[in-house]
Amino acid sequence: MFHNLLEKIDRWSSSDFSTATLEVRKYIDTCPRNIYLDILMQIGIIPESIELDSTQEKLFSKASDAVLSRAFREIGLKSTVLKERADSADVLAESIYHGYTLVADAKAFRLSRTAKNQKDFKVTALSGWRNDSDYAVLCSPYFQYPTSISQIYAQAVDNNVCLFSWEHLVFLIEHSVTESPALNLSNLWNISAVHAEQCVVSKKKKNFVPMVDATVQELGTTSFKDFLLECKNTITSRANEETDFWKNEITRINSYTKEQAIEELIRAKKIDEKIAQIQKYVTGIKI
Repeated sequence: MFHNLLEKIDRWSSSDFSTATLEVRKYIDTCPRNIYLDILMQIGIIPESIELDSTQEKLFSKASDAVLSRAFREIGLKSTVLKERADSADVLAESIYHGYTLVADAKAFRLSRTAKNQKDFKVTALSGWRNDSDYAVLCSPYFQYPTSISQIYAQAVDNNVCLFSWEHLVFLIEHSVTESPALNLSNLWNISAVHAEQCVVSKKKKNFVPMVDATVQELGTTSFKDFLLECKNTITSRANEETDFWKNEITRINSYTKEQAIEELIRAKKIDEKIAQIQKYVTGIKI
């Protein structure tokens, strides 16, 4: 299911990028719900097999935008992926019944990524991207949020940014939670403002995601905490896969000849690209 998406991304990466992006979005929008939910559960983890800054990584990011947009539609909102700009959110969603709008940003991380900081989450930037929208929502892997104290929580409180997760969305969709005339989900998107009213300055950096958990829990019929245990099992399985990938890489590298090892090192350090860029710069100097 999720691996089918990765295979398609790998295949489409050799196409024109705009065409490949449309194919990714079409696949996410039309795949059966059970396949979509499996993708939604795992989209927060970038596979180690996808090279950094590669076309595949860019397409994976496009996929996460499409997954997030469909998630909002699954819970009863109208939603579209925004056109790519450096200074905008990924997704726009609108309430059909209650008139509010929100912008949202999709986040995914590699399990091998270390020392994530406030710049990785872009909370303040997301707030600035809301423009005329009422709310701003950050969707990140649940277990990638700092566990206790972080500047991102203070930023979310100061700017009324909802710190949400892929896991929250899976829980809502699996419990068939959809907005209706009787159910207004804005209490979720506005949770940082609610927290701000009762949060003293000295506690602004404290993790308040458990408040989101409690609100989501009220909308479901089973324990969200128990659901997180299921999520942990999925992450553990993925962690084993990602570890196996690097173990296989070690085996592959150990089999290199000296010439192959030198060639791989030159490629990894992008030396040819650096030389070309230096030459391009010099050639472009006009006097």
